[in-house]
Amino acid sequence: MINRLTDSMDFQSQALSLRAERQRLIASNIANADTPGYTAREMDFSQALREATGSAAVNGRMAATQAGHIQPAAGATSETGLKYALASQTNLDGNSVDMDRERASFAENSVKYEATLRFLNGQIKALSDAMKSPSQG
Repeated sequence: MINRLTDSMDFQSQALSLRAERQRLIASNIANADTPGYTAREMDFSQALREATGSAAVNGRMAATQAGHIQPAAGATSETGLKYALASQTNLDGNSVDMDRERASFAENSVKYEATLRFLNGQIKALSDAMKSPSQG
């Protein structure tokens, strides 16, 4: 029972960390919208989450097959995990940032970040309520 609860909270905390990293990446794209030659970056969130939770092998990284093997930090993404966003239309300055796509991604990621945070807070509150004695109300 405790392992399931711990696993669930670990999963949600890793998802929250990855959402924050994705938000930083999108904000960086928006900030560089007028930078000539800048290529927008994107993260495959579902793949990054599978890698962070150990559900998928990471290309270019050795697999941890023993308990003593060093694991990457939870929610850590490497530059190799990032992808270049394809330009929706060509620009004379070579910049591939599509502001409409970036704004939509920013808004969507914000909503999902908030939902993950609320879910995690709900789990913590439920656990806290379960640990209270009946006399504490």
